[in-house]
Amino acid sequence: MKIISNKDNLQILHEDNHIIVINKRVGDIVQGDKTGDKPLSDVVKEYIKDKYNKPGEVFLGVVHRLDRPTTGIVVFARTSKALTRMNELFSNRETQKTYWAIVKNKPSKNEDKLVHFLKRNEKNNTSKAHVKEVPESKMASLDYKIIKELNNYFALEIHLHTGRHHQIRAQLSAIGSPIKGDLKYGFDRSNPDGGIHLHARKLMFIHPVSKESLEIIAPTPNDVIWNALK
Repeated sequence: MKIISNKDNLQILHEDNHIIVINKRVGDIVQGDKTGDKPLSDVVKEYIKDKYNKPGEVFLGVVHRLDRPTTGIVVFARTSKALTRMNELFSNRETQKTYWAIVKNKPSKNEDKLVHFLKRNEKNNTSKAHVKEVPESKMASLDYKIIKELNNYFALEIHLHTGRHHQIRAQLSAIGSPIKGDLKYGFDRSNPDGGIHLHARKLMFIHPVSKESLEIIAPTPNDVIWNALK
């Protein structure tokens, strides 16, 4: 059964006066979209309003996004100053992002750097990875390594160097290792909860106000395959 986040069951990984970091569930959307479903940003606002008895509108800035079927770390800013500085950290690539992915087909190398040129298709909301630059494409780069071999699957740890649309999904699909459950990128069947086995596992950055060094780790969802990594 798919559980959607609400103000009473939010998985909070870090909270202070300036930022709040959530472990996103499958199916949560970070920001409002054409589905009209309540976004995680609204849920977090409700949580803050309740917890701190805040009158009026609660300020909450969306710093970055995760795809709907993906789980893991999402950072929100609680002040405009924090939002400006967090946006700068992300756009200047001054954050270190680590993802975990479960794939069916073993990549040809145990670890490698992948560089592709991604071209986005707005109509079907996908990105195609090309080996060479094509018109309107953007360079995408990541490192991966196999961290565990499971029955029928392989767990990869991924470090992103760029933040492109569907980057990990498109690049792993391009090397013949689509992510478990990701029908859009070539996996043969969907997961029961409609999610994919891609998890934003760790984020390291300098706090936008206190300047302390933060390392945030998000527990993986509770399912048989993720639990095999514990």
